Amino acid sequence: MDWERDLPTWPLNHLSRRVVHGINKWHVQETGTGDTLLLLHGAGASTHSWRDLIPLLAETHHVVALDLPGHGFTQVARQGRSSLTAMTQDIAALCTAEGWAPSAIIGHSAGAAIALNLVQTSTDDKGPLPAVIGINAALGRFEGIAGWLFPLLAKLLALNPLTSLAFSAGRNTQSRARRLIQGTGSTLTEEGIGYYARLISDRNHVEGALQMMAQWNIDGLLDRMATIKTRCQLIIGGDDRAVKPEISMRAAALIPQAEFVELPKLGHLAHEERPQELVRQIQRWLEQPPVMG
Repeated sequence: MDWERDLPTWPLNHLSRRVVHGINKWHVQETGTGDTLLLLHGAGASTHSWRDLIPLLAETHHVVALDLPGHGFTQVARQGRSSLTAMTQDIAALCTAEGWAPSAIIGHSAGAAIALNLVQTSTDDKGPLPAVIGINAALGRFEGIAGWLFPLLAKLLALNPLTSLAFSAGRNTQSRARRLIQGTGSTLTEEGIGYYARLISDRNHVEGALQMMAQWNIDGLLDRMATIKTRCQLIIGGDDRAVKPEISMRAAALIPQAEFVELPKLGHLAHEERPQELVRQIQRWLEQPPVMG
């Protein structure tokens, strides 16, 4: 996405700023006071995904949202930094440089995996670990034929420089975006669909999403689930077609201090469908005192 061309009509652009750190030029949106909440979107999305939650959460918290590497307005200098490990390292370094010490990290889909990995690779010698809230968390391995076919296809697509151009080119991006959203089990307004239409028509954003898909591997995180020390809530939309609700249920059974909450009749983009309901759920849970022992 082009900073000069696209940002003026992007959601909450008055909160946006560039942060140059490491090899990335980050797009960050920041507002509010209080304990810090770090918001991490999923693959193929951007900060726009939190557009309705940020103002509500900022009534009680300091809220930071960022575009993942290669997504939205965040620019990367090297394509090999889109794996779970690399993104975790780069986001952790950014938080340290900016002085952000989140009390909780809220991640959607793949963003929830990054949130858990951030906690896993942190130490609690400088204070309590952040709590983690995952919304339709992508915490499952590819199974069966998809286990080898999907990663292979993603790598082949990402290696072809014409792929992102072909995907982002053409007309009827609103219709294409609508079909993609419908395939997740969610129902968005035309305005909400329009933001995704703009993203999938942008070659750099598509390339960034493809690179993340090609490098995505969470086996190490999944193998360490039982050792996660922080408390965690996994919120699932009952109609999610992109990440099966059973995945969060299984993850909650493995993480010692985890619970899951199902919100009926919501899809993969539950937080965009009913943001006020999600914020109420998040705030209620954050206000609960930690269970000791």
